[in-house]
Amino acid sequence: MSLLRTENVIMQFGGVVAVNDLNIDIKKGELAALIGPNGAGKTTAFNVITGVYTPTSGKVLFTPTDKNGTTTEIDITGKKPDKITTLGVARTFQNIRLFKELSVLENVQVATHLNTDYSFLSAIMRTPKARKGEAQAKADCEFLLERLGLIDLKNEKASSLPYGQQRHLEIARALATKPQLLLLDEPAAGMNPQETDELTDLIFKLKTDFDLTIFMIEHHMDLVMEISDHIYVLDFGCTIAKGTPDEVQNNPKVIEAYLGVDADVED
Repeated sequence: MSLLRTENVIMQFGGVVAVNDLNIDIKKGELAALIGPNGAGKTTAFNVITGVYTPTSGKVLFTPTDKNGTTTEIDITGKKPDKITTLGVARTFQNIRLFKELSVLENVQVATHLNTDYSFLSAIMRTPKARKGEAQAKADCEFLLERLGLIDLKNEKASSLPYGQQRHLEIARALATKPQLLLLDEPAAGMNPQETDELTDLIFKLKTDFDLTIFMIEHHMDLVMEISDHIYVLDFGCTIAKGTPDEVQNNPKVIEAYLGVDADVED
């Protein structure tokens, strides 16, 4: 079953077409990757999916499963990012966006307000329902920090964490919104080989433990090829290839996009 689909999405900025005729189909439970050279339009595609940009044309369709197990395809094209997150789509960013002066725990707690079942007035009045909800939210956040190896640092400022742990914290915050689809924008960026290996294991674990569908942008090809079920390749905003890791890494268009073509051997 498709969880996320785009239909002929075009994103144009003036005379520049950043994404051209994007058609993706992410199945529920899949781990898919979006790759391509710098400037290929990958983050723009994520921004369209998550409501940061409204596409010039085309549709973004999401099919969440509700508490009763019912699935309904929803047109999320151009919806505001918070509405899309409420429906079950969460993301991290290429440049880490944490609240540096808040604690590790507080950074995760800020994401739980989307799932509260009490009103703002109840929170101000400190009603029993609000207190119970806050206690549950804190317990949920601590559980996430435990799973991501950050529980012992919960009272530390986010700015004090090493880079790799800040990446893990951003993922924990995204998970606090209880997503069905998690978008990761270059999660291994800036990581050393050991941190990248740990991240690879973590992504596998999160996908299974939280029943997630994951769609990621990544430049570390070893990571992409190891964990992806399906890969889409963009170049200058156009999809030049899609398929399994084996199909993609042996595709001549992909090789040309990444490595170029030697003029001496070109016909």
